[in-house]
Parts: sequence; C-alpha cells; structure tokens
Amino acid sequence: MTAAPDDAALPWLAGPAHDIATKQRGHALLVQGNPGAGVFELALRVARTWLCETDGADAPCGRCTACHLLASNSHPDFRALLPELTQVELGWSVGGAEAADAGDGEGKAKKKPSKEIRIEAVRDAISWTQKSSSRGRAKVLLLFPADAMNLVASNALLKTLEEPPQGVRLLLVAEDAERLLPTLRSRCQRLLFAGPTPAQALAWLEGQGVVNAPVLLAAAGGHPLAARRLAADGFDAAAWIALPKRIADGKWEPPAGATVPRLREVLQKLCHDAMAVAAGAAPRYFPATSLPPPAAWPKLADWSQSLARLARHDEHPFNAPLITDSLLAEAKAVWTKPRGRAA
Repeated sequence: MTAAPDDAALPWLAGPAHDIATKQRGHALLVQGNPGAGVFELALRVARTWLCETDGADAPCGRCTACHLLASNSHPDFRALLPELTQVELGWSVGGAEAADAGDGEGKAKKKPSKEIRIEAVRDAISWTQKSSSRGRAKVLLLFPADAMNLVASNALLKTLEEPPQGVRLLLVAEDAERLLPTLRSRCQRLLFAGPTPAQALAWLEGQGVVNAPVLLAAAGGHPLAARRLAADGFDAAAWIALPKRIADGKWEPPAGATVPRLREVLQKLCHDAMAVAAGAAPRYFPATSLPPPAAWPKLADWSQSLARLARHDEHPFNAPLITDSLLAEAKAVWTKPRGRAA
C-alpha cells in the first residue's frame, strides 16, 4: 500500500487520539465518526501510539523503527482491513497484504472495487492475531468501515472480539455504529468522535488554500476532509449557491457523469435544508438566502421519504437518465403550487 494519510497534519486529532490511546483500556474499541472529519486518520494515530517504541510516548514519536514501519504500512504487528473501494477513496493502493478481498483469485483488477470486508479477509486476520507479536509490543487490527463486513464476516469476528489473544487490540471504525450487529457492539467499548469545531475546520481549510472555504464546508456538512475533496474535484461555489432555486424552477441540469447516488445525495441535502427552514431552524448545507420559498410540509415529508427509499437501492443498475429526470421532476413538484379549480 501507499503511505497512509498524514494524521499529524489534522490538528484536531491530537486531543481525542491521546485520550483514546492512553485512557481507554479496553481490548476492543468501536469508534464512531464521520470519515470526512478524519475518523480513519484518528484510528491510525491511535494505532501508531499503541505501537510506538519510544518509552513514555503519549503520541507517535515519528522517529522510532515502529513509527517508520507504520508510515510505510509495513509494520508486521499492524493490520488494516479495508474494502477495495475504501482503499481507492483514501488513496491507498489496492491489493496489498491488508486488502479486504485478498485471496479472491485472479482477475481482481478487472472487477469493480468491492465495498465489502469479506469472510476470507476476516478469517485471515483472525489467524494473524493468534501469532506472536513480531516486535514484542502489541498487535493492532483496524477495521474500516466496520459495517462493511457482511453477516458471515461479522459473526466470524465475535469470538476474537470477546476473547482476543494476549496483547491484541481491535479498532472498529464506523460512521454509524447502529449498522453493526448488536452482538458486535456489545463486545466493544463505544466511543464517539465529534470531529473538529467549525472554527477549527474553517481555519484548516483556509490554511490548505481552499477558496470559498465556508461554502465548501457547509456543502460537505461541516466535514473538512470532505470539503477538501470537493475543492480538488473542482467544486463551483457559485453554482452550489444557485442550485436550490434552479432545482425548484426545474432549470438545473446535473453535470455530465453525475451518478444517481450523487444526485440523490444533493437532493437530500436540499430537502434537509428546506425542512429545517420550514420548521424554523437554520439550514446546514446551503446559505439561507439561496433557498427557494418555504414549501408545504407534507410535500417535503413525502419527498424526504422517497429519497430515503432510493438510498436503500444505490447499487441497483438503474437507467440513470430516466431516474435523473424522475428525481428532478419530483423535486420541482415540491415547490409547484397546485392550479386553482376552474370556476
């Protein structure tokens, strides 16, 4: 794998990582947080602290042999289970020793990256935990996102979670812990990572040279890493601000190549903000001045439920143009006033 993201460059991780690494004594921790806020980088920092070989260090020193091995993802006592798709999204190379789909046979490069942590990978990791530590300090198994395990893989991990070999610590990371089996959750000490404050996130983005940082941060739901990815993808702040009224007027055309899940996500953000305004609250994703006039609550509620149903079928091979037209027509209808009856 390529080098992991530089967690030291995310200043809001230092305090939570220190508390988790030095104050939590459980052998199995379940950390809940948003990837766009740096929860994966937080878990890496915790693992590096546990494995750092500098005596008395309460953070990875970055100088010892263990830290250098971890920086190159070659530490023999650290293993990360990630689906192939997650590796691609994080910029990790696919097919390394920690790949969640290792051992699936030839021709993997020709397949779409998997979204699952499969049973073969979990069984291999369990076997790895049962071997002695190579450097004699500890062994750390990280699963991200932990809810990417299917039912069989989740059940296979239960025994190790309950009674791990001596010196083995497990880090499960998920955006929504409720997606995990109750039997998995009950065997872990559950921790919540709130992410940076708005001021910290904005200062970091501006330090990264991100233009229109406040608009991008709002569009990303307050998550700075997600906002930075938007900037790298050529996010158009002016177009984002104009988008709500264009959708309500039926004048918005999604950019070429936009997928149905991506369009659904944008519409859910607009629906969220429209419902917030209708309830007398502040919007989260769009400036208040950019939103169309308040819509009727029943229409908004029906729209929200429709989008939620669609989200459960993101993997379905829909006819994208047909679904796109349907979604945009449904959105426009929310703000379309019914015609009066004929006299």
